[in-house]
Amino acid sequence: MRETEHTTLERIHEAAREEFLQHGFIQASLRRIVRSAGVTTGAFYGYYNSKEALFEALVGEHYQYFMDCFRKAQEDFARLPRERQPEELGSISGACMTEMLRYAYRHLDAFKLLLVCSEGTRFSGMVDEMVEIETKSTHDYQEVLNGLGRPSPRIDPRLEHILITGMFNAFFELIIHEMPLCRAEQYLAKMRMFYTAGWMKIMGQ
Repeated sequence: MRETEHTTLERIHEAAREEFLQHGFIQASLRRIVRSAGVTTGAFYGYYNSKEALFEALVGEHYQYFMDCFRKAQEDFARLPRERQPEELGSISGACMTEMLRYAYRHLDAFKLLLVCSEGTRFSGMVDEMVEIETKSTHDYQEVLNGLGRPSPRIDPRLEHILITGMFNAFFELIIHEMPLCRAEQYLAKMRMFYTAGWMKIMGQ
């Protein structure tokens, strides 16, 4: 990429970032973005064919990393021998959540866009996707407990959805409010203790 192209693209990205953060995706204006970037609409369409594609360029890579990290933690836990899973409950996911938190802080603007400005894009359902993955993992773990002779009672699906959604919303509050990272990590550790103890109680363990 030639230097002039790089500079133009960076100006578009910076203008788009500010526009999306201020107005959200739905209310963001391509006209304001190109004006702020100092380029023509034609020049913009030389890079992206839509507002959606521009938003994707700002957050897509970070969204993918975040979700891949989360899915891998669930898969790594499920691959543990059944007898080890109860003693490892929370350890793999805890390390993953810490890494996800640190990654989000390294790319704070992108995650502010994902968490509070993405309505109208495919990214707006990120929490729902994570809830679905976590719910399946919870059910799989209950089957493991049952197989180990440690019966786990069925959890009301509505309550389960509320609890898991609340857990992720609490996690994302750390990012949205941009508290110092060291404080956020402390809060995350306490949240993990709280939710792990709560889930163990509900599961009859």
